[in-house]
Amino acid sequence: MWKASLNGTRSRAEHPAVPLTAAELAADAVRCAARGVTAVHVHPRDADGVESLTPPVIAGAVTAIRAARPGLPVGVSTGAWIAPAPADRVAAVRAWSVLPDFASVNAHEDGAEAVAVALHERGVLVEAGLWTVDAVRAWRRWRVPAGRLLVECLADDPARALADAADLLATLAPGDPPALLHGEGVATWPVLAEAVRQGLDTRIGLEDTLHLPDGSPAPDNAALVTCARAWGAG
Repeated sequence: MWKASLNGTRSRAEHPAVPLTAAELAADAVRCAARGVTAVHVHPRDADGVESLTPPVIAGAVTAIRAARPGLPVGVSTGAWIAPAPADRVAAVRAWSVLPDFASVNAHEDGAEAVAVALHERGVLVEAGLWTVDAVRAWRRWRVPAGRLLVECLADDPARALADAADLLATLAPGDPPALLHGEGVATWPVLAEAVRQGLDTRIGLEDTLHLPDGSPAPDNAALVTCARAWGAG
């Protein structure tokens, strides 16, 4: 899988091309799919540009992307910063009127398993976000299956991020769900290269980095995807 992570928690102050509205997310999804991504991960926003898990906001983003690019799997975040109370995240998932294809759940967050259960009950594939070895242990205690593991190397030093990747991947077993490996910031491209080397799923987008491998500013998500796919082809 090549996934495009279109916006994350980014603001327009960080990069003018960060897509925020449902229409902007849909347009970016089309451009990225044309360049070879097979799924998109988005953080839908309300009218004020604030991340939200409410049914109208999730429905608006997911519906717009599906209308613009039918058949492209769409995923969302359920990060605790969006709705700090686990009960609120669970209630939001159970109230969704339009379901994404998948949703990420950070295994280290309070209430992660309950959120995963709510997603699973609704037929949404669960992506377990694994940031640390302790998070892997927490995920293994879940009583609900994950469909994919997000091995997320968030250290701001490439060497540290690659070491974290090795540590996290070493905890996984052959029977575990498929792993998607990615980094952030200056570690984005080194970790992506490692994912390509190992034949793992990976992702790229303005959520993870604002720069191309040579350090120059990335014009937009499509440019990041084009560069990443060229690396994969090589």
